[in-house]
Amino acid sequence: MGQAKRLRLGVLISGSGTNLQAIIDASESGALDADIAVVISSHEAAGGIARAQRHGIDALHVDRGAFDTASAYNSRLLEEFRIRGVDLVVMAGYMRLLGREVLDAYPHAVVNLHPALLPSFPGANGIRDAFEYGVKVTGVTVHFANEVFDEGPVIAQEAVRIEEDDTLASLEARIHEAEHRLYPAALQMIARGRVQVEGRRVRISPGD
Repeated sequence: MGQAKRLRLGVLISGSGTNLQAIIDASESGALDADIAVVISSHEAAGGIARAQRHGIDALHVDRGAFDTASAYNSRLLEEFRIRGVDLVVMAGYMRLLGREVLDAYPHAVVNLHPALLPSFPGANGIRDAFEYGVKVTGVTVHFANEVFDEGPVIAQEAVRIEEDDTLASLEARIHEAEHRLYPAALQMIARGRVQVEGRRVRISPGD
């Protein structure tokens, strides 16, 4: 993944696509040396599809219910990525566990975002769980995905303090702001060839 070649991203979404938008903005501004080759949604009505289309990005819905098995569904995702020459799979609010069909085809090249400081507060409700537990610091994690939810090697994290007057809504807003900063920055480190995986450790080489 040298500097001369822009990565081709395949982005998986399930919802409104605010993190997708942050990636689009970074790509278009030159802050991210990558182009989005395709956006695939697990929900037909996901707002992220319209976001992608407004920027001229190929976007489609792949319905899990149309496939007899999870393996067949994931094989279809892989087919769509291969057709478009995708280099890196980016999960941006994708609410499904990605199958081995894709993970094996893209070793250390499937990236996920989680709204807490893993390994603390994994799962679908990371922001609420941290808030209700009463921790003073939570945050955002970008990590390589594997076959277990929120378990893969950590690429980058950003801490977010929980203030005394925070509500769940105000904390969620600041978590999302951190996501929109951290995710494109982490993808840029990958695009610049600065990321190396050694077991569970991810080493980041110095930038330019």
